[in-house]
Amino acid sequence: MQLKLSDAKTIIEHALAAQQEHGFKPMAIVVLGANGAIKASESQDGTSLVRPKVAHGKAFGAVSLGLGSRALFERAKAEPFFIQAMNSLCDGALVPVPGGVLIRSSEGELLGAVGITGDISDNDELCAVAGIEAAGFKADTGA
Repeated sequence: MQLKLSDAKTIIEHALAAQQEHGFKPMAIVVLGANGAIKASESQDGTSLVRPKVAHGKAFGAVSLGLGSRALFERAKAEPFFIQAMNSLCDGALVPVPGGVLIRSSEGELLGAVGITGDISDNDELCAVAGIEAAGFKADTGA
């Protein structure tokens, strides 16, 4: 199974609906396929210049290491040198904080990842999970 562009757009649509529903700050969202390529990306009005890069880093770290970024956050606290090494291998693109959520099929197959940033990390993650689940997939935060 492969994540389609239409799936990525559905994820973004529902993640932004969750952002609106909760009144969170403007967000940037990046959806990557299992190979790490960008499927879709959107930034709301009012996001800062670097937000899309942060969203990409959350998703890229998750899909590259096969762990939701919440797990990477916990690993960074316990083993900072490991995360530093992984970030170096990822050319500095890894952002190990919540908001990078793996997209899995109902069978558990890795289909890609969503990275969201703009509000506090827990709120970013909430929106990512909402988008993934609304599109009919399983969200894997790494918790």
